[in-house]
Amino acid sequence: MASSPQYGVFLGFDVGKGEHHAIGLTPEGTRLHDAALPNSEPKLREVFDRLAEHGRILVVVDQPATIGALPVTVARACGHEVAYLPGLAMRRIADLYPGNAKTDARDALVIADAARTLPHTLRAVDVGDETLAELEVLVGYDDDLVGEATRISNRIRGLLTGIHPALERAIGGKITHRAVLEILAQCGGPAGIRATDNDTVAAIAAEHAPRMHDRLIEAIQAALDEQTVSVPGSAAAETVLPQLAESLKTVLSQRKTLAAQVEEMLDAHPLAGVLTSMPGIGVRTAARILLEIGDASQFASAAHLAAYAGIAPVTHKSGSSIKGEHPTRAGNRKLKRAFFLAAFAALPDPESRAYYDKKRAEGKKHNAALICLARRRCDVLYAMLCNRTYYQPPQPTPKDKLPAAA
Repeated sequence: MASSPQYGVFLGFDVGKGEHHAIGLTPEGTRLHDAALPNSEPKLREVFDRLAEHGRILVVVDQPATIGALPVTVARACGHEVAYLPGLAMRRIADLYPGNAKTDARDALVIADAARTLPHTLRAVDVGDETLAELEVLVGYDDDLVGEATRISNRIRGLLTGIHPALERAIGGKITHRAVLEILAQCGGPAGIRATDNDTVAAIAAEHAPRMHDRLIEAIQAALDEQTVSVPGSAAAETVLPQLAESLKTVLSQRKTLAAQVEEMLDAHPLAGVLTSMPGIGVRTAARILLEIGDASQFASAAHLAAYAGIAPVTHKSGSSIKGEHPTRAGNRKLKRAFFLAAFAALPDPESRAYYDKKRAEGKKHNAALICLARRRCDVLYAMLCNRTYYQPPQPTPKDKLPAAA
């Protein structure tokens, strides 16, 4: 961010759903404005125009998206610069101010004063990138659909476990497969499948699972033969299961359509190709990474990015003795999940698999080894984003170019 003397007003916003609290300070710290402000474009423009009489305005918000999107957009439309004070920095700076009260006015003062005295704590707000703004909406909706799909899947598996454990063991792991959902939707639960003609069930499976339909039908028939008794609640489950299967089909179809929209929108971003060139990073993961870190220019190094994502181990020390390193529970959870899932998806890649196997051989469990892999890939990803270069597998060093032994 630019140095403080360039601005005549530092306007801090503690944003809210219905209204914001805004405090405007001069470079000397004199208050020019201190009041609640409705989340309305005319009211925002009125305050901006009045404060502009005192010089250039730097508008600083504590949340640049969602409920803070309108103040940011209106400020830009009025020709004012906008910055963002991250929540972690704000909480640490707030400890320097007297009082323990948590009020909108105090938060707005902290934001405005930090902009005036600690400009290095601010980050730029790239609201001009409409692609990211649109992606934020689509990816957020996709996150909601993921939660809904998980809820329905668990409900189906829970019902099957209660009335027919053998059938749940046979199809539970494939519950989101189209063939399994079609069988449940058209035939019902275990009683309904048993009552349906075998050729009909086989035809449904063959249509939606041409490669595995024989194994699927065999597993279902074996499970049905294993249990002959009817558990209380089975009749109601036979009514509910087809409806749940239809609901899950709808949610999965929505996710598929949404993925196509995300991919089309992501193609318009200059860093999309850079991200997806790395093994394990698909459309949804690339979109999430872009939304959380952008071009990574706000991080001084790959280590800072790893710490922000929560994939850097934390060393615990007591005096001169090191107690060991442990995974942190802090960090950006959405970004950490994206890095973790990308590392898991990259396991078929020989380079990633070799590093994962190395960590497993050292005694680390599966998740710990994946976190190590994610941390290693973070270094590569950071360099790719900074240089805007595509991923290139490491080249083996020719034996004739190896350094001679001492």
